[in-house]
Amino acid sequence: MTNKRQIRRAQLLLGFLGLAFAVLSYRLVDLQVLRHDELSAKAEQNTQREYWQAPRRGDILDVNGNILATSVPVKTICADPSLIGTFQPLVARAIAPLLQLNENDLAQKLTPRLARNARGEIVTNNLHYVRLAKNISDDTWRQIVTAMTNLNFGVDEKKLSRPQKEFVRNLRQHAIFSEPDQMRVYPNGSLAAQVVGFPALEEAKISGRLVSQIVGRDGVELAMNKPLSGVAGWKVTETDRAQHELVALRDEDVHPRDGLNVVLTMDSVVQHIVETALADALQKHTPRSITGIVMRPKTGEILAMVSFPNYDPNQPNTIKPETRNRVITDVVEPGSTFKIVVVSGALNNGVVKLTDQFDCERGHFAYAGRVLHDAEPHGVLSVKSIITESSNIGAAKIAIQRLGAEPLYDYAWNYGFGQRTGIPLPGEVRGILYPVKNWSKVSIAQIPMGHGVAVTRLQMLCAMAAIANHGWLMRPMIVKQLQERDGSVVQRYAPERVRQIIGEKADLDMIEALKTVPTKEGTAPDAALKNYVVAGKTGTAEKVERGAYVQGKYISSFIGFFPADDPQLCISVVMDEPKEGYYGGKVCGPVFRDIAERCASYLNIPPDPSRMTNNPSALVVESGARKL
Repeated sequence: MTNKRQIRRAQLLLGFLGLAFAVLSYRLVDLQVLRHDELSAKAEQNTQREYWQAPRRGDILDVNGNILATSVPVKTICADPSLIGTFQPLVARAIAPLLQLNENDLAQKLTPRLARNARGEIVTNNLHYVRLAKNISDDTWRQIVTAMTNLNFGVDEKKLSRPQKEFVRNLRQHAIFSEPDQMRVYPNGSLAAQVVGFPALEEAKISGRLVSQIVGRDGVELAMNKPLSGVAGWKVTETDRAQHELVALRDEDVHPRDGLNVVLTMDSVVQHIVETALADALQKHTPRSITGIVMRPKTGEILAMVSFPNYDPNQPNTIKPETRNRVITDVVEPGSTFKIVVVSGALNNGVVKLTDQFDCERGHFAYAGRVLHDAEPHGVLSVKSIITESSNIGAAKIAIQRLGAEPLYDYAWNYGFGQRTGIPLPGEVRGILYPVKNWSKVSIAQIPMGHGVAVTRLQMLCAMAAIANHGWLMRPMIVKQLQERDGSVVQRYAPERVRQIIGEKADLDMIEALKTVPTKEGTAPDAALKNYVVAGKTGTAEKVERGAYVQGKYISSFIGFFPADDPQLCISVVMDEPKEGYYGGKVCGPVFRDIAERCASYLNIPPDPSRMTNNPSALVVESGARKL
C-alpha cells in the first residue's frame, strides 16, 4: 500500500507542476495577447525594413532645351556601427581621407552612443544606422569599397573561428554602405541665377533613417517646387540577420514618379547677351546695381531677366541679400518713364492731341506751393515734344489741365501699378500707388513725372510693352511648359491678356511720340539702331532714402521697343546710382542699343523696310542671314 509520505510527495509534485504550468500559461498570455502589439513591432524592427525611394527632381530648361538646372546621381555614405565592434579607429583610418573627414571625428560617429528613450530606458541611439557623408561620387564610393575590402586586422584570419570569420566578412562588406542620392547642379553657373533660383536640403526621419529632400528656396526652384519634386516611392521588405533583403518576402514596392521638367520662356543666348552688356556697363558706370529685361511684347514672354550683383547657385556662400532679383523685389520712383501713363491716358480720353501745345514756363512752374523744374528750360511744347524733350512741366500740365486726378489714377492702375504682375516668381512686390483720396495737393503734378509713386522694374517694362502691343497689357510669362523626361508635354502655358488700356488710335499716336526719343532731338540719341526704328522713353529720378530725395543719387533708365511699327522685343535697362553720368539716355541708352543689336542679329529680326531703303547693305545682311 502506498504510504502517506508517497502521497504527500505526489501531491507536492502535482502542485509544483500545476504552478509551473500556471506561470507558463500566464507567460504565454502575456506574450501572445497582452504584449502582442509591442513585441510584434519589435520583431518587425529586427527583420522588416521600409525604404523611402526618392524621385529624381526635374530639370529646368530654357526655351531651346538647354539645361539651366539638373540633378546628378551621387551617394550618401552610411554605416552600421553594430557590425564594427571595437574596430572604429581601423575603419576611420581607412576611409576618412576618402570622405575628407577628420579621422577622430569619424571614429566617434562609428561608435554607438547610449541614450535614454521616452520610457527612461537606456538604449543605443545609432546601433544600425549613421550617416557619414553626402554627395559622394561613384568613383569615391568604389575607392571606399576597395579600402574596406583590404582592411588589415593584424591577425592570421585563417586561424579565426567561424563566428569571427563571419564578423570580419560582415564588417568588410556591410558595415559601410551607400544609399542613392542626388545633387542639384547648375551647369551655367550664375547665368539666370535669380530666375532659376536655388534649393536647400530638408531632412526627415523615416524608419529610423534620415532622408534628405531637395526643396526650392527661391526663383523657379521654389515657384515650381511641386511639379519639379515628383512623388516619392517606398519599399517594405524582410531582411535576414546580415541585413540582406529577402526578395520573396517583399510586401510593397511602389516606384517613385520623377519630377517634371520645367521649360522656361527664357533664352540662354539672349540672357548671356544681356548679362554681358550689363557687366560692361557695371565696369564703366559702377552703379550699386543694374538690371535688364527682354520681353516679347505680343506674348509677355520673358527672354532674359538680369540683376547685378548676382550669385552662383553652385556656391551657396555667394547668395546674399544684395544678390536678390531686384527686377521684382525692389521698388523705385520711375522718373520720366512714367510720362507714358499720363500722355497715353490723355490721348485715349481725347482731351489732347499730339499737336496740342503747353507752355513749359522756361523750366520753372509753381503749383500748390511747390516749384516744378525741367532739366532744361523749354517754352511752348507740343504734346509730342513733351515726350521728345521729357518735360516734367508739360506732363504735369496735361494732368492738371486736361486729364484730372481720377482718370490719372485709373490709367496708372490699369497699366498694372500698385499690384503684382502675376509672374510666377517668389518675392514680387506690389509697388506703391496711393488712391486719390490720399494724394496731396501737388500729387497730380508730381505723379506724371514719376514722383510720388514706386514701381518695380518689371511693372514699368510691362506698361511700355502694352503700348508696343496695341494697348493690351500682357501677363509676363517665365514658364512655357511642363514636360516629362522623354519630352512629352504635360502642361503648356498660353499668353494671357490682362486688359486693353488704350485704344488703337491713342496707341499709334503714343508710338509716334516715343519714336522721337531715340533721335538727335530726343533725350536718348545713343539708343538709336541702324536698321530699326526704336520707340522708347528715358527716366532719371532722384533717389528716395528715408522718405526724402537725396541730391546727387539717381535711378537712371531707358525702356524701348523695336521695330517700332511691328514690335518684336521690349527691353528695359535700369541703373542705381551710376557714375560717369546719370541721365537715363546717356548711361542706359547705349546699353539698350548693345543688347538690341545683338538680340536682333541672334533672333534674325528683319530690319524696318524704311531703313532697308535708306541702307541697302542691311538688305544684303538680312538676305544672307535668312539663307543660313
